[in-house]
Amino acid sequence: MLHVLRIPLIRRGLIALAAAFVLGLSGAGRAGPAADVTAATAAFDKGDFAAALALLRPLADQGDAAAQYNLAQMYRYGKGVPQDLPEAVRWYQKAALQGDRFAQFNLGVMYDEGRGVQKNVDDAIAWYRKAAEQGDPRALYNLGVIYENGQGVMPNAEQAYVWYSLAAFRFQGGDAQIRARVLQSRDRVAAKMTPDQLASAQQRARDWKPN
Repeated sequence: MLHVLRIPLIRRGLIALAAAFVLGLSGAGRAGPAADVTAATAAFDKGDFAAALALLRPLADQGDAAAQYNLAQMYRYGKGVPQDLPEAVRWYQKAALQGDRFAQFNLGVMYDEGRGVQKNVDDAIAWYRKAAEQGDPRALYNLGVIYENGQGVMPNAEQAYVWYSLAAFRFQGGDAQIRARVLQSRDRVAAKMTPDQLASAQQRARDWKPN
């Protein structure tokens, strides 16, 4: 049984929650006033979630995508607020619709797992694709799993190989263990392909460019 990676992609201030999950706040991207974001990140890192929430919520209400993403993370994991998965989905959605790839990936996971929203593989694929088109490695990997297993799509080893290859290229440095896992997945589907299919998939992976 293959398992989809469920690791929220974090920009800054990592805090380990469990073996496969991390949570953090970001001052990157389309953040609001720099001082507020920096202060929110510092407060979160010190465990002062109430202060982080007080700084983030106004920015999120004003439409700041990075603040919306981080607020979703807090609701998802119950940091500074009671855990509320539907509320997390609501904030992910707001940020995702503005093109935030972190929110798009995590929204895909929520639809994939049926957490805070009714499980919907088609919606999960759609959000993974949006994040993948921006080069998100975890979204690329999840699409590989979906095409290998035929979850909501016809099984397609060639397409799975393309997604796995693209993901492996983007998992570097501290993600070495994850990258090794992705390469194992890529090699597994390669073993099921004809030489022509493999050559075609390799060329497609080389030609692919994120939006």
